[in-house]
Amino acid sequence: MKQEDAVFITDCEGPISKNDNAFELTCHFIPDGDRFFTLISRYDDIQADIVKRPGYKPGDTLKLILPFLKAYGATNEKMKAYSSQNILLVPGADETLRFVSKIMPSFIVSTSYEHYIAALCDAIGFPKENAYCTKVNIDEYVLCEDEIKRLKELRKEISEMPMLEIPEDASAFEDLSKEIQHAVRRLDEIFWEEISQMKAGRMLQEVNPVGGFEKANAVKEIIEKTRSEMSNVIYFGDSITDVDPFRLIREGGGLTVSFNGNQYAIREAEIAVMSHNTIIISILADLFRKIGKEGIIQLAEEWSPSSLKEICEPSLLMNLQSLPIDKTPRVERITPENMSRLTRESSAFRKTVRGEAIGRLG
Repeated sequence: MKQEDAVFITDCEGPISKNDNAFELTCHFIPDGDRFFTLISRYDDIQADIVKRPGYKPGDTLKLILPFLKAYGATNEKMKAYSSQNILLVPGADETLRFVSKIMPSFIVSTSYEHYIAALCDAIGFPKENAYCTKVNIDEYVLCEDEIKRLKELRKEISEMPMLEIPEDASAFEDLSKEIQHAVRRLDEIFWEEISQMKAGRMLQEVNPVGGFEKANAVKEIIEKTRSEMSNVIYFGDSITDVDPFRLIREGGGLTVSFNGNQYAIREAEIAVMSHNTIIISILADLFRKIGKEGIIQLAEEWSPSSLKEICEPSLLMNLQSLPIDKTPRVERITPENMSRLTRESSAFRKTVRGEAIGRLG
């Protein structure tokens, strides 16, 4: 790979910001929004990773919650205002995006709603045309009073369901407890039978969250746009919505990095990073241009900041060394032997950076 051919792609929530905007919007607009969103997010994990519902993809939570957001008064203006007032960047994120944008074509591929991504791009000066996200115009959907009343009743019913606990080794629907199976079947009825027949059902049909294979499609579009190749891509992700792009890029010879990732990210990425600061993203992007994927993997096998002296941009190394000892980033190659340990450690670390509620989401 030539230095000028490298392409940087990152998820937004996780590597760049601490937010989970959809979770936060749900907590803001909907009663008992924390539990409601968490339960729908677990349902999303089950549909995408265990049931493998045809046409369903990770991140479709963002369309499932829309009828409820609408019923509780969300509008485009209110969603953008809330998003712009509540952006919480990972320390160093704005400097990292400025740095990588100078050295290579740089893109954000996010499942987040466009209201949030537009607000974030405005806040940090990142070009909106280089950001892929979930398009939705919530104002174009009009609900009658009867639907609003029914959606509020359904919200209450969902919030009172048992939390959908997913065993670590679950790979089939039958691996879930009988209680959880019953709850999932009821949610199937709510979303795919009842709401789908409402006017609100248009949101389930028309809104296409950029998660899973849609993130992978965005990566393919970026490759075309930059006239590059998959082997030239370094991609940072942290959750189940990044599984498909991780697989695509890894199979194409690019480099996949879990940044404070959960079990889904660790399972699919090649490098695990645990960090309170994005300086390590800047460093890995810089090294990817200089020594390529194999060089980084070699470094990650025995990672030490001292091994970076001859190859790392001096200003980046200085910023890394200025971090407190207890904030020094961890970088490790993911192997079958250490995957279980890294899953536990990264999942726990993720919660210290993004908070318990957001950190436990898929």
